[in-house]
Amino acid sequence: MGVTGSIDIFHAVAGLLVGVLVGLTGVGGGSLMTPLLVLLFGVSAKTAVGTDLLFAAITKIAGSAVHGSRETVEWKIVKRLAMGSIPASLVTLAVLASFGKVGKSTEHVILISLATLLALTSLAVIGRKWLFRHAHDFDAVRSPGRVLGGTVALGALIGAAVSVSSVGAGAIGVTVLLMLYPRLPMSRIVGSDIAHAVPLALIAGTGHWIMGGVDGGLLTNLLIGSIPGVIIGSYLSTNAPDKVLQPLLAAVLAISSWQLFVKAYTPEKVKVEVIAPARAAAPQP
Repeated sequence: MGVTGSIDIFHAVAGLLVGVLVGLTGVGGGSLMTPLLVLLFGVSAKTAVGTDLLFAAITKIAGSAVHGSRETVEWKIVKRLAMGSIPASLVTLAVLASFGKVGKSTEHVILISLATLLALTSLAVIGRKWLFRHAHDFDAVRSPGRVLGGTVALGALIGAAVSVSSVGAGAIGVTVLLMLYPRLPMSRIVGSDIAHAVPLALIAGTGHWIMGGVDGGLLTNLLIGSIPGVIIGSYLSTNAPDKVLQPLLAAVLAISSWQLFVKAYTPEKVKVEVIAPARAAAPQP
């Protein structure tokens, strides 16, 4: 899907819908937009991940600014997460780049990683409310050292996961942070997670851009819809029926995960790519 100079209404509408859902549910753009690009619009997994990382970063800047102005960001947590996520992201990007240099396709790895993380995100969305109610039960088994180490380790896992699949900084990050910091209000957990996601997505997205994995025209069209969408969703979030939205979102993520697993293990495209060069190289009679 090439870069065009005109607005693609379908991409803009997709950005609008995902932006609204991000504002309503707090789940990051990666778990929603990346499978949509791959499954509905036929974008390659590599391009979808790279484009979505910058899409999510820019879309979340507004949300991060709002949380910062309301003082719902725990900057100590953001720093700890970044201590793990930034180095892990850089290492993961270097590994992905080396795969490209030796001629190995990363498409299969990205699809499997994306499908797995979507399944985990679906479970995290379902269990988030229960975990929030019972988060204090985890308080007795932690020490300051364990909390620090656990937060840095979580950051490293998120950094690697986001760099490969663009998924992991949203529902999964919030779920683990609830266990590590049960005494913090939910708003500060979410605000800290969003604030951390912005620089991480920018770094990972820039890495994919350097590797040629970002479609600038597609990114622009998505942002045309997502920026007003996330503002609309944020205003509607106080009246959103969680009992309907959360199970619906979890179901969409689970179905997307299954479809991506199917796509990853469908061999037709691989066969065509292998046979076509062989036919081209065959001597003509």
